[in-house]
Amino acid sequence: MTPESESKKMDLQVQKLTRKGAATRRRIIEGAAEEIRANGVVVTTLDHILARTRTSKSQLFHYFPGGRDDLLLAVARHEADLVLAEQQPYLGELTSWAAWQRWRDAVVERYRRQARSCSISVLISELGRSSPDTQAVTARLIRQWRDQITAGIRCLQDQGKIDHRVDANRSAAALLAGIQGGAGILFATGDASFLEAAIDGAINALRTATK
Repeated sequence: MTPESESKKMDLQVQKLTRKGAATRRRIIEGAAEEIRANGVVVTTLDHILARTRTSKSQLFHYFPGGRDDLLLAVARHEADLVLAEQQPYLGELTSWAAWQRWRDAVVERYRRQARSCSISVLISELGRSSPDTQAVTARLIRQWRDQITAGIRCLQDQGKIDHRVDANRSAAALLAGIQGGAGILFATGDASFLEAAIDGAINALRTATK
């Protein structure tokens, strides 16, 4: 079964849950995410998650029949959704240089505040390597994130603020790679200056790419 068909199957299962059931499932996912952020995916066991969420084993397997693999996939999807949601509305409104600055500030502040416990760090360093399915979730997140940055660049190209010869998709990919590199240094050292330099340098390069 492909990651896409597995995702659709999971969506249908969730849609069939009662409101109480959906709340219980969400509580288990959020508790599992907290446990993984605190201790890592390798160390985290189902028993740890059961204790943190005060859930019985029968409950957990009711909502996640495949056990740990099903739960980790659900956590990966949860964390991926958070990465994009926490950048809104700024990421979806990159229609002016002022808007780009607001997004830049939001990204830097978010990484400073969350450090090692942030969703993208958990996805890339922990969950993304746990299975092909969770890796596919991470890859889809990166594509969606890049596509929204690309849309912002093209919006400014349409306004004549960036030269149309600039490859919007490639520039967005470079900016996103810079963010992750700077974030990695921040997580390792506590120094946000590299993250700031990566984002500011990429945005300044776009600003100077005029006709």
